[in-house]
Amino acid sequence: MSDYTVKALGSDTWDAFARLAERHNGVFGGCWCTWFHTFHAEKTFTADGNRALKQRLVDEGRAHAALVFDRAEAVAWCQYGTPEELPNIYHRKEYEAQLDRLPDYRITCMFVDRKYRRKGLTAVALRGALDLISGAGGGVVEGYPHDTDGQKVSVLYNGTRSLFEQAGFSYVRPKGMKNCVMRREVP
Repeated sequence: MSDYTVKALGSDTWDAFARLAERHNGVFGGCWCTWFHTFHAEKTFTADGNRALKQRLVDEGRAHAALVFDRAEAVAWCQYGTPEELPNIYHRKEYEAQLDRLPDYRITCMFVDRKYRRKGLTAVALRGALDLISGAGGGVVEGYPHDTDGQKVSVLYNGTRSLFEQAGFSYVRPKGMKNCVMRREVP
């Protein structure tokens, strides 16, 4: 894994992020990793509109991610942010009904370039996000991965419970049919 580096998503890394998203048609049908950011007020519901929204959020400092690079090419990411930045999580009503405390940060989306899958880059991206959160002051971090009962399952955007356990997260409770809430304190 030492061949990979992690950098924060920002105006200076936007072009590399954009090339990665463009190689995958804007990712998940043109989402551009905006779904968790906003509710309908800022949504455009088009790939071009989502691209513009994501770039604006990055430029305004309202979108955060750990980008994994293979030399100059971004090949994976892990999106993170405060609950204010990432309010739109799946099963939100159920989550809020059982909420005991809001986290300082959420991890909501992970993606790996199709040519780099099955090489452990989701774990690299997750660790990168935790390092960036630590550098920003740390706090309580939540993730909402799939709870696969230990079975190997292909998961596209949010990782697995075992991935989060390997990164030091603890299981809190189920959320939805196959997801769960996991937490970790990051110093």
